[in-house]
Amino acid sequence: MKRLTDLEFDNRFARLGDSFSTSVLPEPIAEPRLVIASESAMALLDLDPAQALGEDFLQIFSGHRLWAAAEPRAMVYSGHQFGSYNPRLGDGRGLLLGEVKNDAGQYWDLHLKGAGQTPWSRMGDGRAVLRSSIREFLASEHLHALGIPTSRALCVTTSSTPVWREKREQAAMLLRLAPSHLRFGHFEYFYYTGRHDELRQLLDHALACHFSDLLDQPQPVAALFRQVLERTAALIGYWQAYGFCHGVMNTDNMSLLGITFDYGPYAFLDDYDPNHICNHSDDSGRYSFRNQVPIAQWNLAALAQALTPLVEVDLLRDTLALFEPLQQAHYLDLMRRRLGFCAAEEGDAALIERLLQLLQQSAQDYNLFFRRLGDQAAEQALQTLREEFVDLAGFDAWSVDYLHRCARDSGDPSQRSVRMHAVNPLYILRNYLAQQAIEGAEQGDFEPVRELHAVLSRPFEAQDGREKYAKRPPEWGKHLEISCSS
Repeated sequence: MKRLTDLEFDNRFARLGDSFSTSVLPEPIAEPRLVIASESAMALLDLDPAQALGEDFLQIFSGHRLWAAAEPRAMVYSGHQFGSYNPRLGDGRGLLLGEVKNDAGQYWDLHLKGAGQTPWSRMGDGRAVLRSSIREFLASEHLHALGIPTSRALCVTTSSTPVWREKREQAAMLLRLAPSHLRFGHFEYFYYTGRHDELRQLLDHALACHFSDLLDQPQPVAALFRQVLERTAALIGYWQAYGFCHGVMNTDNMSLLGITFDYGPYAFLDDYDPNHICNHSDDSGRYSFRNQVPIAQWNLAALAQALTPLVEVDLLRDTLALFEPLQQAHYLDLMRRRLGFCAAEEGDAALIERLLQLLQQSAQDYNLFFRRLGDQAAEQALQTLREEFVDLAGFDAWSVDYLHRCARDSGDPSQRSVRMHAVNPLYILRNYLAQQAIEGAEQGDFEPVRELHAVLSRPFEAQDGREKYAKRPPEWGKHLEISCSS
């Protein structure tokens, strides 16, 4: 294991030059305190977890000190926000400190959010608040524990520095890790400004650093787009299967690597509602849970447009047509596993859709239903769950078909609960749990955040003494308003 001062930097993106980012130093926050650190995220950098207790750790991740080899840069990009093109976005409150190469040869971007003003701050203060920093930390690490592709969060520091949003809040910093911070919006920026040489240069960088297996393809950029589409289809399959709502699927929030990125007003579904809108600023419901599939395809089309100087339109169009069937295939595979099936049948999509309609009609908790379905043998579990449904006849009819489907499946019935509990979480990051932890942290008590993180790091495993985290939320907890302000 390494000390924090022993990290090996190789700042490949910084070497692209000033057309792609601007050199900016972090603005430190006053009287920093460590809120939480993720040992599993630290392990990605080969860091000894004991480093989180040291003064160097606190000073670096609150902006007071830097490694000599770090080259903090504010990246420039643009993007479509709620369907409208914004030509000038960029890192307005975050800095890419540099790229670290670990002992396994993997590269990790170190990105400090809340690091102060940059040329792209657009009249903002460049700060992040404690509330949003905790939310991103918890979500990043929880989605990773669920097996959903995501950026990671190494730590959160808070301070006495005040910032104003709807009210006075505490400034905080979050250190985010990702193999790359390239977004769809990076490529849109150089396309719409007519800087096609830089567009080509950025694509060459992406291919060399992140898609090197495609370099020997006849059309590497076309192959890159297809792989981005495939990864995005898989990601949205995970989101839909596990009830995750991103909330702000702008193209500048879409990762080129197909990972969950830029957490804002996210939520996991409590009661199943395909029309759920988790962002109270989303008046039109553009980013509702149901719309995440078509919006992902819309965003891929926006990326495809940015690639038209280098790839034939017909080829891009043919690739885009692959998204829906690929996304549906990933989604169905995950849902089969959640229902305990080992093999695929043609009628599975209809069986799943009927179940979702029943869950919606009876306002059933989405994730707990699947967990409880696996708690007992299939017939017993259905009998236990039955009384919670409004349409008993509909549920009974579905139950008969489900039992027949289970009987036909190739999986060992004696291992059904084991299979289902391995993919159906007992603990899920609910907004009310996050809010309770945040309220404690805002008063200087970080233990609720740390305990919630510990619980969510093992979401499939029953943990003694932590039953309160597995309960259905109270009614007030289902209706918290989460906005983009951070």
